[in-house]
Amino acid sequence: MTDDRPTVVCIGGTTASGKSSLAMHVARALGGEILSVDSMQVYRGFDVGTAKATAAEQAEIPHHGIDFLDPREYCSAGRFLDVAREVAADASRRGVPLLAVGGTGLYLRAMLHGLAPRAPADSTLRAELRAEEASAPGWMHARVSEVDPAAAARLHPHDLVRLERALEVHRLTGSRLSDLQADHRFASSPFRFRLHVLRRDRETLRARVRARLDAMFAAGWVDEVRDRLAEGVPEDAPAMRALGYRAIAEHLRGGLDEAALRARIETLTMRFAKRQTTWFNREPSVRWVEPTGDFADRFLAETRPFLRPSGR
Repeated sequence: MTDDRPTVVCIGGTTASGKSSLAMHVARALGGEILSVDSMQVYRGFDVGTAKATAAEQAEIPHHGIDFLDPREYCSAGRFLDVAREVAADASRRGVPLLAVGGTGLYLRAMLHGLAPRAPADSTLRAELRAEEASAPGWMHARVSEVDPAAAARLHPHDLVRLERALEVHRLTGSRLSDLQADHRFASSPFRFRLHVLRRDRETLRARVRARLDAMFAAGWVDEVRDRLAEGVPEDAPAMRALGYRAIAEHLRGGLDEAALRARIETLTMRFAKRQTTWFNREPSVRWVEPTGDFADRFLAETRPFLRPSGR
């Protein structure tokens, strides 16, 4: 039976593992395009700190899945998957190889296994829930603990977007969001999809993180944050959750000197990398890539037949 789903190869890995450079190498060789699988690169104006492809890289290789949201908007996995479906279908129609590149676990799981049908939403109800939280901080987490303990156990009390969604689903359907997600268990993939993940040892990764932080600060990361705040982007905006942005905002208020700022962001980045590694270790479909020797050419040779199968 012919599989007519769009074909996508994903290059995953922790932050600073070298995903983007490997993707550029493969895209150049195959005439391919790149889809970002990064929950922070979707935001306009958040470029330096999210390691978004430069203007020159985007001019050379078409990039998708970036710059399509205002910093104040929330991007769900469902919304990302809609974008990914459209991009992959278009690339398939044109016969262009597509590489998905990133390390956002929920987005990758959506691409690998699909998502449950969306529960209903109600903007008026969400506004009421936010008003209740504003009048009694901590109310939403306490309420979720009552109606959906499994969701409350994994959500931080300050993660108001997801707490709000859990309460919204329960109020509108009478069901727990955690049960709906567990029942689906991410069972149906919308793509012919392979997930290859770069594996770096921790000390090598730390050195790469430090080098990248140096490059980001030299490229004007602090000025980028200053400019977004001056434009009225609030510190609690979804885009400001990207690694380092709130720490830089604190630095701009005089709360952190430069040395303390760099140390904090390095620590946050390494913790994030550890969480990413845990996610990849638990995903059975991962194909590990050891970045040694001529690994980029070896990776190209391995993935070329999948991206360009015979007869296509």
